[in-house]
Amino acid sequence: MSGFERDTRTERVVATFTGFEADLLRSLASQMVELLRNERAEPAAPAADPFEALMSEFSGATTIPEDPVLARLFPTAYTDDEEAAGDFRRFTEGRLRDGKAAAAGLVIDTLEEGGLPPELTEDGLVIDVELDAPSAETWMRAFTDIRLALATRLGVEADDEHYWHSLPDEDPRAQAHDIYEWVGYLQETLVEALTR
Repeated sequence: MSGFERDTRTERVVATFTGFEADLLRSLASQMVELLRNERAEPAAPAADPFEALMSEFSGATTIPEDPVLARLFPTAYTDDEEAAGDFRRFTEGRLRDGKAAAAGLVIDTLEEGGLPPELTEDGLVIDVELDAPSAETWMRAFTDIRLALATRLGVEADDEHYWHSLPDEDPRAQAHDIYEWVGYLQETLVEALTR
């Protein structure tokens, strides 16, 4: 397993993934897109006010998403002012969702452009990824979202590494936590490659 490195000739960030690793990343990114699109950030009812109707393109839900992952990805902006928090969410969450879905989509597109087939059937497949700085930053944001989603689903907390490492290897929770750590490793190497 290797991470990201800077190519000093092109000043781009590069990584090589096995077919399995690339397919796993695509699956994680696809699940993120699906999650962001399944529970839409839409207003509860049509706007009665003409100005609000005109601004409906920028309007969305005013309440915290029911899914714990979405609630973590879109936290309340004003914890002590419910009305301000609702207004902030209404005008920002839809676009934030679009941005997060686009970041995950770029991961999928880049892997497929690198040669990842729609269905992985070939052993020994290697996928090379080469990112310019803006694309690398988008990948970093996608990694952050994927890690937050995994941490929320698993119930990862600060300083609980001993618990995760005490689980038997065949435990599905341990395997999911290994994926969480792997994505963190990729994110860390990507940050290092960008800052060199």
